[in-house]
Amino acid sequence: MKTVLITGTNRGIGLEFVRQYAHDGWLVHACTRNPSTSDELNRLASQNPDAIKIHALDANNHSQIEQLSQTLSTEAIDILINNAGVYPVTRDTSFHQIDYEAWAYAFRINTMAPLKMADAFYPQIAKSELKKIVTITSKMGSVSDNRGGGSYVYRSSKSAVNIVMKSLAIDLESKGIIVGLLHPGWVRTDMGGPNALISTEKSVSGMRHVIDELTHTDSGRFFAYDGQTIPW
Repeated sequence: MKTVLITGTNRGIGLEFVRQYAHDGWLVHACTRNPSTSDELNRLASQNPDAIKIHALDANNHSQIEQLSQTLSTEAIDILINNAGVYPVTRDTSFHQIDYEAWAYAFRINTMAPLKMADAFYPQIAKSELKKIVTITSKMGSVSDNRGGGSYVYRSSKSAVNIVMKSLAIDLESKGIIVGLLHPGWVRTDMGGPNALISTEKSVSGMRHVIDELTHTDSGRFFAYDGQTIPW
């Protein structure tokens, strides 16, 4: 049985990743900050008790990440999906209206946590069959695609995680680990809003296909959910 570890699974894209992987017979380690209030995730786990294991994990808490790695130290994890992310509600559309505390928090969740997860779990990933680390980023972090300006907090945290994962791809190449960056599209979630273009089902099924197709020559590259290359 293949194994996937996913962060930010209480709703939206993360929950849909859990649903689809469990449906296809994977063992899913689903991480959520507050399991007691993750109602949909708990219902899904109750329907698939042998496939879904829920873990309390705050992506901002490095001690919790290390503790979970110790708990799962004997596991071989085929895919790590860094899905947890935030889009702080700030007035950052103008350069003189930045919430610097929100900016720092966004970096801790969107940029630092994915690297900490990779650092904590690469031994389990290295002994698996597939050996893949995937981070859900955004084309809002693309420098060349930025035509609208603003969104300093979110854009910069995603640009930063892009370069972090590019470096990680180089550093983990000798261990046979593939690192992928995925833009999920504009998805109808709490973050994306009701006017977004695609459903979570379409986004996740597309990203799963891209993940399946990732090879060592793709490591460190930036793809959209439909397989198109995103410019840096």
